[in-house]
Amino acid sequence: MTLDLIIPVYRPDEKLLRLFKGISVQTVRPDNIIVMYTRSSADDSLAQEYIEAGTEAAAGNLRVYEIDRKEFDHGGTRAAAVRHSKAGIFVMMTMDAVPADEHLIEKLTGIFEKDINAAAAYGRQLPDAGSSLAERFTRGFNYPGTPLLKSREDLGRLGIKTFFCSNVCAAYRRDIYDKLGGFVEKTIFNEDMIYAHRIVMNGYRIYYAADAGVIHTHDYTPMQQFHRNFDLAVSQAMHPEVFKGVSSESEGVKYIKSAYAYFRKAGKGYLIIPFIWGCCFKYAGYLLGKKYDKLPKKLVKACAMNKAFFSTGEMER
Repeated sequence: MTLDLIIPVYRPDEKLLRLFKGISVQTVRPDNIIVMYTRSSADDSLAQEYIEAGTEAAAGNLRVYEIDRKEFDHGGTRAAAVRHSKAGIFVMMTMDAVPADEHLIEKLTGIFEKDINAAAAYGRQLPDAGSSLAERFTRGFNYPGTPLLKSREDLGRLGIKTFFCSNVCAAYRRDIYDKLGGFVEKTIFNEDMIYAHRIVMNGYRIYYAADAGVIHTHDYTPMQQFHRNFDLAVSQAMHPEVFKGVSSESEGVKYIKSAYAYFRKAGKGYLIIPFIWGCCFKYAGYLLGKKYDKLPKKLVKACAMNKAFFSTGEMER
């Protein structure tokens, strides 16, 4: 079965070079690499260097599609990229996700040969060497070392995590993707979870490939966490068919308790104080985002990480 790799790119840095290098040594190589390149208003003079590296990684089969910044959308841009692909399997990655080893694509897509009802698989996100202890905990909490196959039967046990899937590194079967309608065309966030909901509710399965790793980490400031969680909650408010009635607050309590145990084990229990402070910003952003449609437009844009999303008439649901 043919396989394509899809990567949205905006203001690339050295991580994209590392990503392409990691792809070039994979035991399973993509037939094509499709880049959705969002032009920046800043100097993009280095972009050609990254494109040349991608051409080498793709053995010449690199296809670059340029879009304007105002046209970018997490769901719509990825859906457009899939339409450029004819492969039976496509892998989504972000430009800052670096393969942990040469078996990433092999391990990520292996489930499709074993389980005809597996519609998607996502990989494990690992912290890089310079990550803070808090970020190391967060990656381990969200991406443990145990693989998991999730279906509708797991909703009572896993709750919202049943629908968890991340396009930082994920693979999809194209036939099922087309059957279910693919990624939602307009969303500020969570296009992966919204589609994962369709997968689960239609009787298919999602696989967490714990042995398919990418180095992907963000040490966000409290304010960045606020903006990110605001966008996350907006996407949830816009899609009540996915998120209504599936609470995520209890997961937050478990998150903080687990963090304290992790910090204590490392002999740095005091780190729970700035950690909780960051969680307060996350929760504040989440609460405001859930009520975004009742807030003044200027306040919404001030709270959002993706401000451009609210410049295109998206205040109405």
